[in-house]
Amino acid sequence: MRARVHGVCGIALALAAGSAAAADSSVTLYGVADTYLQYLGNGGTQTFAMKSGGSTGSLFGLKGVEDLGGGLTAQFTVESGFNINNGGLFADTSTLFYRQSWVGLKDERYGSLTFGRQYDTSFRVAYPTDPFKVDETLSPFAAFVLTPDRNALSTQYDGARLSNSVLYQTPKLYGVQAYAMYAFSATVTQPVPATTGNVLNVGINYSGAGLYAGFAYMYQHPGEETITGLPGPLTLLGTEHFVGALAYRIGIVNLMANYSYQRANDPAPHTLAAVLGTAHSLSIAEVGATIQATSVDEIQLAALYRNVRGAHDNTPGFQIGADHWISKRTSFYVRAGYFKNNGSATVSWPGVSVTQAGTKQYMAALGMTHRF
Repeated sequence: MRARVHGVCGIALALAAGSAAAADSSVTLYGVADTYLQYLGNGGTQTFAMKSGGSTGSLFGLKGVEDLGGGLTAQFTVESGFNINNGGLFADTSTLFYRQSWVGLKDERYGSLTFGRQYDTSFRVAYPTDPFKVDETLSPFAAFVLTPDRNALSTQYDGARLSNSVLYQTPKLYGVQAYAMYAFSATVTQPVPATTGNVLNVGINYSGAGLYAGFAYMYQHPGEETITGLPGPLTLLGTEHFVGALAYRIGIVNLMANYSYQRANDPAPHTLAAVLGTAHSLSIAEVGATIQATSVDEIQLAALYRNVRGAHDNTPGFQIGADHWISKRTSFYVRAGYFKNNGSATVSWPGVSVTQAGTKQYMAALGMTHRF
């Protein structure tokens, strides 16, 4: 249940150390608790584990809105991910609000302008066309994007969020909405120490009459990262990203497709990226569907193909899932998937280390999600 607080009472006072809020302002505390049991077959090794965030990430957050008059509002969101099984921070243990942390203004006529750590435009375009909602642990699409690949270590990937960013969103007009985003250089320590360059990300989408369509373009300026075992820092090359997404609803079925292509600039001669061959381009294609079988049951289907250009490195895969709601806030889910790595490919679900290239990956999961 989402707790809404007005004025200077309740959670706004306790957590925001309470400056007085106007009667037309609000702060909302919200969250998700998600846990699941997983079986994984990883190159001949079988494991069973309890994990967090299989349907959607376990999280808690605060979001606030203040009416400034004349159709203008001030807004903010801070959102943290956590591991429900041990209480620790999820993904990046050095960052409290790694999921979202932004503040800005929204105008009914002119759109919104926000600043901070935010979901990028390419993610916003692709999200409605992944049956598994780009979940960070059990979405096969997320797995194909986030898996480190020795042939593409210098080709930058889209991590879905950008720090130090400025985002402008137009109002939706006849179903069309456009986005323009710019992010300044950022330094991280996890999963490996890295400094990223500035990022430009623009996109547009349309939704109406059962149809969704979107396109996004991103350019990431060069950076560098430090990987254990290499003689020095590895250059992250300037990388272009192209994303196209399409969905169409027919009755209880929502058909989905997306395609993304990452193209790195050529590395300078004799650099680590050139010598090690870590600057290959890659593409990911996904087709899928969700089926609203009953008012409380949804089925998900996805088939994907990941291909690293210029190398024997590709992975086809598929995944099925089902969600059953027992109330407005609580649901159970099952997932099952299969990846076939070929050549030097090492794709598996996020958080899984594949030590032997070219191995098959099997996964089955049973979980529970509660929203508040």
